[in-house]
Amino acid sequence: MAERNVLGGDLEVCGTEPMTGFFRDGCCSTGPQDLGSHTICAVVTAEFLEHQRGIGNDLSTPMPEYRFPGLVPGDRWCVTALNWARAHRDGAAAHVVLAATNEAVLRVVPLRALREHAVDVPPDLSSMEKS
Repeated sequence: MAERNVLGGDLEVCGTEPMTGFFRDGCCSTGPQDLGSHTICAVVTAEFLEHQRGIGNDLSTPMPEYRFPGLVPGDRWCVTALNWARAHRDGAAAHVVLAATNEAVLRVVPLRALREHAVDVPPDLSSMEKS
């Protein structure tokens, strides 16, 4: 069974340059081994990257041993639910691609918070009325 996005559709690709996802498959897929819940497809900003560095999550420095290239503003990356939520709380949340954000995140982050930062607003907004 295919994983679903927060809008109820099939989970779309988040990004392939750089290749993202816990499984490095371009999608914010998740599973039991993904303890950080890398389920939010974020379009990172300088502010978000700085915030993450400030909380000990350096997303800018490459770490080849983890196939991590280091991010620059504008990159799409599957970020952890808790770190994105913390950035949201602190006023530094990254943009969110809802169609590529895994519905599993809704256990941690409410849809309304994700919608506030959505960069892919669907033509039919009725799918976004869930809380």
